[in-house]
Amino acid sequence: MKKGIHPNYRPVVFKDMSVDYAFLTKSTVDTKDTIVWEDGKEYPLVKMEISSASHPFFTGKQKILDSAGRVEKFNRKYGRKKE
Repeated sequence: MKKGIHPNYRPVVFKDMSVDYAFLTKSTVDTKDTIVWEDGKEYPLVKMEISSASHPFFTGKQKILDSAGRVEKFNRKYGRKKE
């Protein structure tokens, strides 16, 4: 591999700030923040607003919309007119 053209692939901690959930994985993301992880080592930190721990789809708190009623309303308003 050529030197100097590849990004630095290293362990990074991603932290969801809304629910205080963090996970360690590898990434090439560039960040200046750091955090001490559970193993006592210091890793770069990426702060996120939403993750699988706080997203409504993954937490089961997603609201289901009445799509059948919406389709009927659309058809009444824009559907073909009976002649």
